Amino acid sequence: MVLFKAALLSGFCGLAGCLAYRRSGEYYWGLAAAASAASLATLFSADRPALVTFFLVGVFLWILERGGPLWLLPVLAVVWANSHGGFFLGGLIVAIYAAAVRRRPLWIAAAATIAASALNPNHVRIAQVMLAYRQSYLTQTLIEWTRPPLWGPPYAFPLLLYASGLALAIAWRRVRASDWLLFGAFSAASLAAFRNIPLTAFLAPVLIAAYLPWRPRIPRIADLLCPVLLAALLIGGIARGGFFQLRAALWKFPSGAADFLLAGGSPEPIFNTYEYGGYLIWRLWPRHRVFIDGRALNESVYRDYARILGDSAPGERLRLLDHYRIGAVVANAWEYTTGVVYPLVLETGWPLVYEDAQALVFLRHPPPGMPILDRSRIAAHLEAECRLHIEKDPELCLCARTLGFLFLRSGDREAARRAFSLYLASPRDPDPEAETAYRGLLGR
Repeated sequence: MVLFKAALLSGFCGLAGCLAYRRSGEYYWGLAAAASAASLATLFSADRPALVTFFLVGVFLWILERGGPLWLLPVLAVVWANSHGGFFLGGLIVAIYAAAVRRRPLWIAAAATIAASALNPNHVRIAQVMLAYRQSYLTQTLIEWTRPPLWGPPYAFPLLLYASGLALAIAWRRVRASDWLLFGAFSAASLAAFRNIPLTAFLAPVLIAAYLPWRPRIPRIADLLCPVLLAALLIGGIARGGFFQLRAALWKFPSGAADFLLAGGSPEPIFNTYEYGGYLIWRLWPRHRVFIDGRALNESVYRDYARILGDSAPGERLRLLDHYRIGAVVANAWEYTTGVVYPLVLETGWPLVYEDAQALVFLRHPPPGMPILDRSRIAAHLEAECRLHIEKDPELCLCARTLGFLFLRSGDREAARRAFSLYLASPRDPDPEAETAYRGLLGR
């Protein structure tokens, strides 16, 4: 799975570089385009079928730019339509080229591609499915379906979007009709949902390479320095242990909690946090069935999940736990993108029976003789879990800000100072309120 994912992402970036090279005739433009695509592709390295869509978008554009083989497009469309819901982009891309070029073979290819895409379990219902997605409570609450900021992290996205738009505007007299249409479609999709920004990551560098009038003169020594630099980056990544890891990063997952449950922690149904569902399926099946996982297959269950986790009064939460006959809660404490602590972790009255830096386990009815942990360990867990994630992913540091104010309100000034210090040391621009609170703790 790791190698397959790496191949899809590498192919995605490589195809962007090849297209930029083909359109500009400049090798270093192609290299820059591949690197630009990679700057955003690294944000989408999870094991998700959407990677098939991103890769095949590149393949379709490459085939159409080369003028063939067009017969391959319907074949790939069948594979695509049975891999991920983004398959409709294949028919859209071919239709855009057919409308712009107005050649009969392209119209035939477009019709065949769209027809082949219907060979999937939902047939031609993709428009209905997409409308349902936009109206879904689930997609309104998941981060990946939110609109990306027009200026903000990840900064590579707005830079590529604006730069490609500027390049098209400067060279508007010679811009192909297909490029205008692709830019409009891909930009609209990227601005509609964060999960779609790889479309801009692919197309924007190609358009910049094709139309930006400025062509820097690359010194000959770059032919020597470029491979040396790439080799140095490769060796450095291997030395740091960040490259070629053919395994999951276990610090992200509740391995200790899974061991505890398998050892006899509880035979009852469990409630788990969304991000831990896939791992717990892998570890606990068939003894335990998870409450939810990253596929979020049931809209009503997802609504109840949000209510149990924190979007409800304690009485409503307990009623839902009773409704699903939940006997154990396996949860991390933080939503790291926003820095929100899950109220369930703070407010559940069930006994705490397991805790480490990844997860907490609460049991409704602990077996006789099982040690019960002091609830004061929840505060220590909040700090340990937050610190671990910031050490591994410094950009997701808002948990430390939240933690600082939680400790400040509880009167633990030393713990508040540690949390604010951790937040202010992160690469993210801190907010003035946290800086003021930290200076007050230092007596400045």
